[in-house]
Amino acid sequence: MLWAGSKGGLEVRTSAGGATVLRGRFPYAVPTVLQGGRDRRQEVFAARAFGASIAAGGDIHLLVHHDFDRPLASRSAGSLRLQDNDDALTFEATLAPEMRDVGFVRDFLGTLEAGLVGGISPGFRVTEGGDYVKRAGDGLMRVVQSADLIEISAVTKPAYPQAQIEARSWGPVVSVPMVKPSSAWAVWERWRA
Repeated sequence: MLWAGSKGGLEVRTSAGGATVLRGRFPYAVPTVLQGGRDRRQEVFAARAFGASIAAGGDIHLLVHHDFDRPLASRSAGSLRLQDNDDALTFEATLAPEMRDVGFVRDFLGTLEAGLVGGISPGFRVTEGGDYVKRAGDGLMRVVQSADLIEISAVTKPAYPQAQIEARSWGPVVSVPMVKPSSAWAVWERWRA
């Protein structure tokens, strides 16, 4: 599984009934530099890159720092809604009031309030033939056209600065670790050693 990230916007609100609603977006067509210098490496997601995966209706989770032991919401639980548009992948997650009593959720909301979490990072697998690499100026650009979305995470530092979490009551949130791509993409493996 791979991870990407962006400061596209995450908004946090608490309803009168005590439920916490998180809204966020991961923008498309916004390249990011994964490696600078002489051998510059960039990556960009094409519009609706996660569209087929979302339309398939499978379970997808909202996590804290890509950790499946720290789930905040999921499609199967009915607490995560996803929408894939030309400009961004957007989501809305509802955390039930009783989730505030869970230790890692309290910790997450505290780091969010303190401004220590500031981004959104999707965990994904590139589908067969779903990407290509091209020359871009003095380096290479990986274009992801189609990928299976497995999870979305709130992180401390995103690879994509445009994907972020903004809290109305608390403060910004985001982070983005990167993972080794599919074996068909051997060139990238050298970039992320």
